[in-house]
Amino acid sequence: MNEQNLLALEDDARIVAAADRLAMSRREFLQFCTALAATLGLPQGAEAAVAEAVAAKKRPSVIWLHFQECTGCTESMLRAEHPTLEKLILDVISLDYHETLFAAAGHQVEAARKTAMAENKGQYILVVEGAIPTKDGGVYCKIGGKTAIELVKECAADAAAVIAIGSCASWGGMPSTIPSIPGATSSPTGSSGVSQVLGKPVVTIPGCPPNPYNFLSTVVHFLTFGSLPAVDSQGRPKFAYSRLIHENCERRAHFDAGRFAMQFGDDGHRKGYCLYKLGCKGPETYANCSVILFGDAGAGTWPVACGHPCIGCTEQGVGFQKPIHSLAKLKNIEPSSFLPRIVEEKGVGASLGAAAVLAAVAGAAAGAGAMVAKNLGLSHQAEEMEKAKRDGSKANESAEV
Repeated sequence: MNEQNLLALEDDARIVAAADRLAMSRREFLQFCTALAATLGLPQGAEAAVAEAVAAKKRPSVIWLHFQECTGCTESMLRAEHPTLEKLILDVISLDYHETLFAAAGHQVEAARKTAMAENKGQYILVVEGAIPTKDGGVYCKIGGKTAIELVKECAADAAAVIAIGSCASWGGMPSTIPSIPGATSSPTGSSGVSQVLGKPVVTIPGCPPNPYNFLSTVVHFLTFGSLPAVDSQGRPKFAYSRLIHENCERRAHFDAGRFAMQFGDDGHRKGYCLYKLGCKGPETYANCSVILFGDAGAGTWPVACGHPCIGCTEQGVGFQKPIHSLAKLKNIEPSSFLPRIVEEKGVGASLGAAAVLAAVAGAAAGAGAMVAKNLGLSHQAEEMEKAKRDGSKANESAEV
């Protein structure tokens, strides 16, 4: 047996071992790696590199911090199925610090964080969930006696990569909403995103909550290539946030045909018509929700398919800023000019006062018309009399001659 065949068998043995760790068959493991490669937009054949990385490389250490948030991002991770959470944190990554999932508490947890950071210095991945309060020195969020500002700066100093998961960590999210009170210009606690506090770009995976596979794919990209995936101007991975939700929405055909639900529960809503006029922000929101769906519960498992407009939670300046049912700004796409307009003026019935005025105007117009007709008739009669008078005068003159 030649050396090449031996290497192939060795690689295969590692893949079988990795599949066993994940409680998958070899085929299921390779399908999992192929799906990740496809999600990342990698070229054909890249699934082999993904499989090799997951099978052979040391699990990356992950430090996961919690600040101003509802834990929805973690809840989303708990519902991942390919792989499930326990397989993810035990066999793909090494989750060494996570306040919500730890059985320990207090000093034990903080000791585990410091140990993981020291043993994996320069190699661990820092994940931040939740916005960071910056007003009044950051006193509105403290963990282990340290403010969120102090903690994120300490943990980011020796991290190989920093990932902000969820809209709160990405740009402030819901906690950064400005209250509708006179003179308010910012949120009460000065909620900010991770990049603002660190003063440098970080990878952001916005969403409320984000899809767990966008996070998993980002980590696997780092594991496979030793670098984070390409990102857009807001730090979002392009493989997940480069296309508008509207472009791949199952209701898109109705938008193009000019068919819209006008209110919840109407005939168009029941028939699955486009939700644009109910405030869907899909035409101005970049994310892959309409492609990879949510929760591994089958087709239709994302808000728009379930009948509610997209609120634009992945888009700063849209989610938690624009009213849910206000019309979205159309980007890159317009409906056919031959179809009814999106914003249509609606006629209203005339009031009694307006009807009376209209009747008066109509009556005046009718009266004026009658007077004009009468005057025209009188003018014609006078003209005929004048003509007859002239004709009579000419006849007399002829007789005298």
